[in-house]
Amino acid sequence: MNYIQSYISEHKDRFLNELIELLKIPSISADSNYKNDVLKTADTIKTSLKEAGCDVVEICKTEGYPIVYGEKIIDKNLPTILVYGHYDVQPPDPINLWDSPPFEPVIKKTDKHPDGAIFARGACDDKGQMYMHVKAMEFMMATNQLPCNVKFMIEGEEEVGSANLATFVKNNQEKLKNDVILISDTGMIANDVPSITTGLRGLSYVEVEVTGPNRDLHSGLYGGAVANPINVLTKMIASLHDENNHITIPGFYDKVEELSKEERAEMAKAPFNLDNYKKALNIETVYGEAGYTTNERNSIRPTLDVNGIWGGYTGEGAKTVIASKAYAKISMRLVPNQDWENITQLFKTHFENIAPKAVKVKVTPHHGGQGYVTPINSIGYKAASKAYQDTFGKTPIPQRSGGSIPIVALFEQELKSKTILMGFGLDSDAIHSPNEHFGIWNYLKGIETIPLFYKYFTELSK
Repeated sequence: MNYIQSYISEHKDRFLNELIELLKIPSISADSNYKNDVLKTADTIKTSLKEAGCDVVEICKTEGYPIVYGEKIIDKNLPTILVYGHYDVQPPDPINLWDSPPFEPVIKKTDKHPDGAIFARGACDDKGQMYMHVKAMEFMMATNQLPCNVKFMIEGEEEVGSANLATFVKNNQEKLKNDVILISDTGMIANDVPSITTGLRGLSYVEVEVTGPNRDLHSGLYGGAVANPINVLTKMIASLHDENNHITIPGFYDKVEELSKEERAEMAKAPFNLDNYKKALNIETVYGEAGYTTNERNSIRPTLDVNGIWGGYTGEGAKTVIASKAYAKISMRLVPNQDWENITQLFKTHFENIAPKAVKVKVTPHHGGQGYVTPINSIGYKAASKAYQDTFGKTPIPQRSGGSIPIVALFEQELKSKTILMGFGLDSDAIHSPNEHFGIWNYLKGIETIPLFYKYFTELSK
């Protein structure tokens, strides 16, 4: 057992207990009822960074929730790694689908996590993965093995679009100056198939409102004579895809990056079992854009999905009503070169154009972000690859992710540095869903691997 493994083994119970205490705090940024809990979490992170060995730790106020900043500068001539993470979590709804309360963490064994996993909202996204970096820092400081400078920027608004992070980054470029940005808010293929995320999709998120009559109407007296906003909205949504599941918004694909046959062949080397995929989701067959594989559909192709739809009477029993209004929330995952603001405008124009004159349509943009691709020939990627080789015993596979971390493109634009995405979660960890969890093995493996990234990044930078 090497030095870091013995340190982790010695402190394992404490590492787990500290994370469990952090997961008990319901830091739901989308719901203002939890404001005090979000602020309490920021204070907890501040204390943890101080205890891990940062010299400077501060709570930086924004117009929304604060950003926790920490740093340890050992020599200005050495490289600086900026660690980004977030301490806010998604709402836990629907609560009734959780097997245990979302903010009362429990450890259970699963097929993918035979050593046990912590079940709680935020376990994998992103408290567990963010906290790996805090504990990796603790190890490097406690054993006098920090090879370079480190800065931490942990925010509390990632799950609501990071609205105030852009302003903070623009106003603090000198403070945040770095040689590489390190993030663990992604996943890997499997515990025995390590991978590094090299691409993220962008995002455009909108809400639509369709209004018909000026009040709810009796469906017997008015049915068939006036437009039903719910009927109209569902027809409009259905028209956004054609028979090949191609998105029908004019101009939507104009700037979509088409990967070469060679790149697609390289992607296809990642192990994937379609039958297991269908079984895990309890579906009879997969569904998506014609001409692409499942792994291409969810990573290198843009999408449009309805995330919520409502209107009319949804209570118990019957109420024969034609609702005055119907609503939907719609997200579009975008690929590199698609500008999220441009796509949002294309959607708005198209959606307004396809509405019948019998209704009024309002499109409200919520948030968005650009896609991102990181080169695999950079010092950062090579350092990450060597770190994984040491701890997993095999070379990690570069992998495009279907998810979005909109601030990654912002970081490159404002701070002029590349981001390395070292995720240790699994697709099956149910992030954003009921029963979210994070493997104990994965949590500890992250703490073991991260210090090696520091070591190799410093060596390769010389």
